Amino acid sequence: MSGLYGSTASLSSKRRPSDERSEKPQPNDEESFYASCRAAYLTVFKSSLDLITERQQLCLVLQRAGRNPSNRSLSRYWTTKTKELNFDDFCAIVKREKPAARADLLKAFRKLDAANKGYLLHDEFTKIFTTKGEKMSPEEVSAVLRLADVNNGGRLDYNKFCNTFISTCDQCAKMAVEKMESNNRAKRQQFGNQIETSPERSVSPRSYSHNVSYLYSVYIIVVESKSPRPSSARKYKGTATTVINMAPLKNPRHMEPSDLQDWPCTRSKGCFFLEENGITSHHYKLQLTLKSTVYLTIKPLNLSRAEGKPSPWMSVDTALYVLKESDGRGEPQLVAFTELRNKESYVWKGELGAGSYTLIPFTTGCRLRKNKKQVTKEARLVYRDVSEDLQLTAEFRSTLSDVFDIIDLDGSGFLSLEEYNFFELRSSGEKCDDDAWEVCKENFETKNNELTRKGFMDLNLMEANDREGDPSDLWVTLQSMGYNKALEMTEACPFIINVYAEKSKPKMKAVSLESSSRLLQKVLCRSVILKGEANPMDGCEDVIIYTYKNDARIASVIENKSDKKIVLQVNNDQNKNCISSRGMSVFAVEVPGKSTTVSQHVMAVNEKQEWVYHCVQNVLS
Repeated sequence: MSGLYGSTASLSSKRRPSDERSEKPQPNDEESFYASCRAAYLTVFKSSLDLITERQQLCLVLQRAGRNPSNRSLSRYWTTKTKELNFDDFCAIVKREKPAARADLLKAFRKLDAANKGYLLHDEFTKIFTTKGEKMSPEEVSAVLRLADVNNGGRLDYNKFCNTFISTCDQCAKMAVEKMESNNRAKRQQFGNQIETSPERSVSPRSYSHNVSYLYSVYIIVVESKSPRPSSARKYKGTATTVINMAPLKNPRHMEPSDLQDWPCTRSKGCFFLEENGITSHHYKLQLTLKSTVYLTIKPLNLSRAEGKPSPWMSVDTALYVLKESDGRGEPQLVAFTELRNKESYVWKGELGAGSYTLIPFTTGCRLRKNKKQVTKEARLVYRDVSEDLQLTAEFRSTLSDVFDIIDLDGSGFLSLEEYNFFELRSSGEKCDDDAWEVCKENFETKNNELTRKGFMDLNLMEANDREGDPSDLWVTLQSMGYNKALEMTEACPFIINVYAEKSKPKMKAVSLESSSRLLQKVLCRSVILKGEANPMDGCEDVIIYTYKNDARIASVIENKSDKKIVLQVNNDQNKNCISSRGMSVFAVEVPGKSTTVSQHVMAVNEKQEWVYHCVQNVLS
């Protein structure tokens, strides 16, 4: 154990209060400081000997110590080279960080309240806190607005909020100390250098630990905001307005070749997974041996077995971007993307030369969104039969069958090691190596070295047996695949890609499972600039708004030609029958100097009706 902690114990050369018993005891205020630090530490870790190994852990334990670390201040303590911090390092950081103060918070709120009303309307609050500084998510804002003690009649009383914030922080700290004081073993344990069996982890009551992170988010945005005036008080350096009237979706344009059934074809399935900060999907490599006319399609994958009742995600928009590989000389370059729509499919037809291509699927996020529906009843996954043997419920078996169909990328009815590993990466973050695959084949049904549907079912049953019927790990897997506790897929959208080539046998293979990467954002910007309409901003010539439209969506990209970062306010209040990928009608976009940024994607709420895109974008002073 000394070897485990030896490398980090030397990071801090300060003496702890217990380093030498013969020394004069520390003053009471110093002892109190270390005691409060330990109390906060033990709400997150089992022992003060445990190490902080993640930036988020550092943020959480600092909050429990009554500090309010912003991302900027966290970056000073947790750099790209930081691997771990010990308890002494934590204490040193606590000393440097300014405690949360009611006066600072109240002063900042009053700057937002130009009319000195004593409150912020919920709409004002939402606009400010989802667009300023370290932005809160709509879910975090909703959590704050659900605090009945500070909200009434659509207003947030910020005086009461300040009181609630401070009292919550004080209560968390107080209860942490009381919890530690009530545990004799925790009291005996020294401040970081005494090796002793640690107490069980203590956690503040759920009501406090659940709300405090949201309260801190508000504190950071209000106190650290460089421009605290509400949007109604701002002046604009430049403005641009774009209005597009879109007709209801008509009969789709058919561009499918008449002899398409005779063209060589390859296909693969994949899936979009909704994450907190974007969307993850499979990426692919395409090989063409000859120059050929190519017909590409991508559409949501229907898993419904009920005739006339398609899967609920069939309305999710899809797109496919084709990038030509550069043979090691820089990034792949955009050569095509699906623009037209044929029923649920988005298609492209054109000529591609021989060579290697990267295929990147995309969805705007307009219709693949976090589901706010509360599940009232959790589905059963397992049960015990008359012989007391564990079995999978029929509902769970049906869901597993759908999961099997999603991860069976080539549609062969069997899972290869590569296909199974995409599932493993998604559900556990780790791959199954060759040795583990051999063990899998020995214990579960396979055919030609590939796992059968029955084998996949039995594998999940074994996992349930290993946990003696506890379904917790099974739920982790299901939720990673986009299912909720009612076994509904609400945060994922499976899709299928078809590639037809008239004169060349195409080969396509899934090669990665990636988030919305920098390359994808660059490709999105490039596509809009190439095909969209440019609109220089009045009063700010260095800013150009590009707007692209196709049959189903409108996309907006901002180009900043200046050397300095700019911040734009985007206002969709006058849109009609529209839904934005941003999930709100007014938001802010930061665009670094000499760069382009996707502003938003917009689609019709009801495609059978007309819709109007009326967007006003202002450069804030």
